Amino acid sequence: MLCLVDNHSSPRTAAFFDLDKTVIAKSSTLTFSKSFYHGGLINRRAVLRTAYAQFVYLLGGADHDQMERMRQYLSALCRGWNVQQVQEIVAETLHDLIDPIIYDEAASLIEEHHLAGRDVVVVSTSGAEVVEPIGELIGADRVVATRMVVKDGCYTGEVEYYAYGPTKAEAIAELAESEGYDLSRCYAYSDSFTDIPMLEAVGHPHAVNPDRALRKEAVAREWPVLTFSRPVRLKQRMPVLSMPPRPVVAAVAAVTAAAVTAGLVWYGSRRRARRHT
Repeated sequence: MLCLVDNHSSPRTAAFFDLDKTVIAKSSTLTFSKSFYHGGLINRRAVLRTAYAQFVYLLGGADHDQMERMRQYLSALCRGWNVQQVQEIVAETLHDLIDPIIYDEAASLIEEHHLAGRDVVVVSTSGAEVVEPIGELIGADRVVATRMVVKDGCYTGEVEYYAYGPTKAEAIAELAESEGYDLSRCYAYSDSFTDIPMLEAVGHPHAVNPDRALRKEAVAREWPVLTFSRPVRLKQRMPVLSMPPRPVVAAVAAVTAAAVTAGLVWYGSRRRARRHT
C-alpha cells in the first residue's frame, strides 16, 4: 500500500499524471472522433482511421515513431477547424464519452494526493482543448497539454507546443520552479516508455498499465508497477471528486465553526439568564 501522507510544513509537492491509459482507459483525442464526425469536422473515412488507431493504441501502446505519425496525421486533420466549435463539441459530449472510462483506481489516487496536500497535475500529449476539460472533470489543479497554432479563430495545422517525451519533464521542472514543488518528494504516473523523462524527474515514479518497454524499465529500476482495470463513472463513486475546491471547503468549515460557536454562546447566555430569573 502506498504511503501518500506529507508533512504540511515541508516544501510543496505534486502528483503528475499522464492521461491516456493512466487516468482514462482510452486515447482522449481519438475518443472524440465520432463527435467530430457528427459535428461535420471529419468524414467517415477519418472516423474509421481513428478507430483503428485507437485499437492499435489500446492493444500495445504507441512507440515514438507511431506517436509522431499520429501527431502529423491529427495536425493535418484539424487544419481549418473552428476552435470554438471544437470546444463546444468537447463540452457537450465530455461526460458521455469520458466519465465512463475514468479508472476508479486513478480517481482514488487523485483523492488521496489531494487529501495529502499535493497538487494534481495532468501532463498529456493530447490537445489542450480536450485535456483541460478532462482535467477539470477529474479535479486536477493544473494541466500541461499540446497546443495548436490558432489564426483567425481556426487551427492552422501547426503545433505551438508539443507536450511529449522530454518536453513533459521540462514542463514539470518549470512548474516546480514557479510553484515551489520539491520534485524529490513528488509523484508521477504513466503507462508509456516515452514518458520515462517525466518519471525520472520525480522521487516517486510509478508505471501504470505499462507498455512492454516501460514495464521492463520499471522492473530494472524497481519502480512500482500498478494495474488500473476498473473504469467507473465518477457519480458512482464516493462524491469526493465533486467537492468544491479546497479553499471553498475551508471557508465553509470556518463559517460552520463560527456558527456553532455563536450557537453555544447564545445557549450559554440563555441558561444563565434563566438561572437569574
